[in-house]
Amino acid sequence: MENVAKTAVRYLPIVIVMVAWEAIARLNLVDTLALPPLSKVAAAWFDLMRDGELVSNGASSLYRGSAGLLLAVLIGGTLGMIMARCRIFDMLINPLVELFYPLPKSALIPVTVLWLGFGDGSKILLIFLGCMIPVTIGAYNGARGSDHALLWSARSMGAGSFRMMWDVVLPSALPELLNGIRTALALAFILLVSSELIVSQRGFGYLIGYLGSTGSYEGMYAVVLTVALLGFAVDRIYQLLMQWLLRWRD
Repeated sequence: MENVAKTAVRYLPIVIVMVAWEAIARLNLVDTLALPPLSKVAAAWFDLMRDGELVSNGASSLYRGSAGLLLAVLIGGTLGMIMARCRIFDMLINPLVELFYPLPKSALIPVTVLWLGFGDGSKILLIFLGCMIPVTIGAYNGARGSDHALLWSARSMGAGSFRMMWDVVLPSALPELLNGIRTALALAFILLVSSELIVSQRGFGYLIGYLGSTGSYEGMYAVVLTVALLGFAVDRIYQLLMQWLLRWRD
């Protein structure tokens, strides 16, 4: 019961916002075109689900986001650990990482469209490029903190470079790497919806823009809330995964 009470208190602000939203709209304190009642937004959500629009567009978005993020994790994580262990590689790649880190990632949208057109490829490339930076930095910082005594011990026992990376460097880098991936996870949603709003005919972003342009504001809000709740759920699931992967530290 104590855990239930803590969970209820933790999510109470969300319930308060929902009630306030409905009340503000029903009392006409804000124009209903700008803020339709939450109950009508919920009804629009069920209509979109029944028509299959939300499911089909959501599937396209999740495919693009998952593919781009997976590439960023695999390539960015490997790149960061190699940079941390190889001085020459660090000297060559680190300046590029520092150069692109402050760049607004949405500025790459027209570039990726120019390279790969309006299909899935440009969105996957954008998410990959944007998410790779925090993953690389997380892996790099974590790998640099590897215990030198463990590295020397592994080397003295004849461990090769790959074995040292897998058995020593990766476990040491894992906490920072996982934090970098969590940052990239949030960034993937931002880049995905931004790119679909501008240059797409499928996906959550496209659906938000289309419904907004046709005056279906209840449906537009329904899709926006779907993206928000999906991002919230994915982040919570990822935190549980982080706890499971790092349980050996306790």
